[in-house]
Amino acid sequence: MSEKVVLGFSGGLDTSFCVKYLREEKGYEVHSIIVNTGGFTAAELEQIEKHAYTLGVKTHTTVDAVRSYYDTILKYLVFGNVLKNNTYPLSVSAERLSQALHIAEHVKKLGAAAVAHGSTGAGNDQVRFDMIFHIMIPGVQIITPIRDLKLSREAEIAWLKERGVEMNFEKAMYSINKGLWGTSVGGKETLSSKGMLPEEAWPTQVTATDAREVKLHFTKGELDGVDDQSFSHPSEAIQYLQSIAGPYGVGRDIHVGDTIIGIKGRVGFEAAAPMVILKAHHALEKHVLTKWQLQWKDQLAQFYGNWLHEGQILDPVMRDIEAFLQHSQQQVTGDVFVQLLPYRFQVIGIESPYDLMNSKFGKYGEMNTGFTGEDVRGFSKIFGNQTSIWTAVNSDNKA
Repeated sequence: MSEKVVLGFSGGLDTSFCVKYLREEKGYEVHSIIVNTGGFTAAELEQIEKHAYTLGVKTHTTVDAVRSYYDTILKYLVFGNVLKNNTYPLSVSAERLSQALHIAEHVKKLGAAAVAHGSTGAGNDQVRFDMIFHIMIPGVQIITPIRDLKLSREAEIAWLKERGVEMNFEKAMYSINKGLWGTSVGGKETLSSKGMLPEEAWPTQVTATDAREVKLHFTKGELDGVDDQSFSHPSEAIQYLQSIAGPYGVGRDIHVGDTIIGIKGRVGFEAAAPMVILKAHHALEKHVLTKWQLQWKDQLAQFYGNWLHEGQILDPVMRDIEAFLQHSQQQVTGDVFVQLLPYRFQVIGIESPYDLMNSKFGKYGEMNTGFTGEDVRGFSKIFGNQTSIWTAVNSDNKA
């Protein structure tokens, strides 16, 4: 009887290769699982299941993880306004962790002897998957055909064609990972330090040309309304905003980053809704939080984003930071107004009952009502007192 292996399956080139290789070359009974973190329609999931069985899997399982993905990971990236290297909203980094956790649970359920994933040996995903599996299912063998065989995409395509596998190999020349928090696009243009993805490589084409204003409503830091439409869960609001902002081509960029394994990498991404949400949320926070709330949030959020990027979602320090971020959102409620234009957007302003930019206490650069000029005169002298003493003492010693 063949041993069971659970394969994280997306239906793309790498995982399609893994199914055939594990069955035909290694003799495993392959059980595929796809964890939907918001990147697939019902029709696409049905087609992926059909493709899996055509390749020869014993069973195929689809897990709807969209809401749990948001609840356990994404909302904290919003609370922290997290952008890796001030550019990338951690689209793939975040979803891989959610996927790895669900795959590990499926391994336990089936009592499989092995788990497999289609990561290469040159990226971050191999570390994220391996580490989660080592922690969650210790002792289960981890199999990584693409990494172990050091295969190029061209070699995978040739191998599958020899075995009569039919799929869109032209599309497979680009590695596309679509999820609730954005889509990454890797191809020949991102393999060197210069190059931009061609228009046709972007999954969402630019079709909207007229300027449009949208209103985003946040309640305690979470997006629950777009224009006059309310949503029962923020994941629905994100998807709705993506349908509006995506056709404008906003949120497209190339991220250059430091990988977990120490090399530099480039990847294209489009993340219209995430980028609009993060900038809008940050704008609202700047109005309703104090100076020190904002500063400590920035420091903790930067660590949180970097540690999450490196796969450390299970480190207990992450729960501690999440508790801080959650508490910081108590007054982050209100509307943010954003103008969408082709390839760009701008935050127009906010309205919130917690807005600290309140004319009752003064107007910056024009009028103060909470203090007098004499108050400021004394404050300025005391506030710089220690530095004044240091300057005087050291000036005397120089003499």
